[in-house]
Amino acid sequence: MKLTGVELRRVRMPLAAPFRTSFGTTQVREALLLRAVTADAEGWGECVALSDPLYSSEYVDGCADVLRRFLVPALTGRRDGLDAPAVAPALSAFRGHPMAKAALETAVLDAELRERGVPLARELGAVRDRVPCGVSVGIMDSVPRLLDAVAGYLDEGYVRVKLKIEPGWDIAPVRAVRERFGDDLLLQVDANTAYTRADARHLAGLDPFGLLLIEQPLPEDDLLGHAELARRLRTPVCLDESITSARAAADAIALGAAGVVNIKPGRVGGYLEARRVHDVCVAHGVPVWCGGMLETGVGRAANVALAALPGCTLPGDTSASDRYYRDDITAPFTLDAGHLPVPTGPGIGVDPLPDALEAVTVRTEWLPA
Repeated sequence: MKLTGVELRRVRMPLAAPFRTSFGTTQVREALLLRAVTADAEGWGECVALSDPLYSSEYVDGCADVLRRFLVPALTGRRDGLDAPAVAPALSAFRGHPMAKAALETAVLDAELRERGVPLARELGAVRDRVPCGVSVGIMDSVPRLLDAVAGYLDEGYVRVKLKIEPGWDIAPVRAVRERFGDDLLLQVDANTAYTRADARHLAGLDPFGLLLIEQPLPEDDLLGHAELARRLRTPVCLDESITSARAAADAIALGAAGVVNIKPGRVGGYLEARRVHDVCVAHGVPVWCGGMLETGVGRAANVALAALPGCTLPGDTSASDRYYRDDITAPFTLDAGHLPVPTGPGIGVDPLPDALEAVTVRTEWLPA
C-alpha cells in the first residue's frame, strides 16, 4: 500500500456540557482528524490531544506541526509500500508525540483494513459484538448537582460511574453517591495525578466505599509511589497516564504499582501498541479497560473495537455520542441496555457524515506524497 497523501482537518465541537477534571475545564473540543488516502482506499484517524498541554505535553497545534513537518513526510516519502505495522518503526526516529503518531497509524490502519475488507475489531482480536459502557462524571460545583447528574446517567442505562476527584472534592462526593445509589452501583474514581504520596492516609478514606478502583492518583512518573500506595489501600490502584507502552505496563505490574490498567490508544502511540498493552496485562492477570478522551465518532468507533478484546473485563469510558456532543460527525453511537455495538464494517466501521463534518471544520490541509 502506498500513500497518495494525508489530509489534516481541524474541527471545533461544543460539548453538550462543560467537563471539569483536576487539570481544567473543557467546553469546546478542538480536535485534529486525519484522512490517509491510498490508490485504493482512504482511512480516518483522530488525534486525541487537547487544545492545551495540560493533560499531557501534546496539544492540537503541536500535533499538527509535528505531523506536517516530520511524521507525514516520513511515510509519504517512502518509495516502498507501507502497511500499518510498519508505521511505528518508520516514525521511531522522532521522539515522543504518541498522540500524533497514533492518529497517523490509525488512519493508515483504517485505509489498509478497508482495502482488505476487515473490521478493526476482528484485526485486534475482539471477542464480543457489544461492550458495556461506563460514564465519566466531571467535578461539579455542588454535591446535589453531582447526584442529579449521576441519576440521569443511570436512567440512561450506563452500567458504571466514574467520578473525577481532586483534593477537596473526593470523600464527600463519593460518600454521597454511594449513600444515594447503594452498594450495587459499579463506582470508581479518577484523580488525574492530583495527589502526592503524602495523601496516602487521606486516600485510604475511600476504602470503605467499595470502589472498583482509584485511577492515577499520583504523578505519571511516580511508579514507586503508586506501588507504595497500592500496599496501603484496599481499593485497587489503576494506572492511566503512567502506561505509555507495553513495556511501561510490564514494569508497573512487576513493581506492584498497577492492579488495573486503563488503556488509551492515543497515549501509547496507537491501537497496535494498545493491543500489546492488553496482551501484557492478560498474561499477568491484570484486568484492563478502554479509556476515553472526548473522542468524536471516529475515535469512539475504534475505542469500542478495542473494548471488545477479551482482557477488557471492566466497563470502559466508551460512552454514547450524546454524553459529550449534541451532534456527532458520524452516525451517533446510542446506548442499548447499557451497551454499544461493535462496528462490523471494514476498518473502524464508520464514516464521517459530509454535512456534519463540514459544519464543524475550521480548516483543512492536504499533504501530498
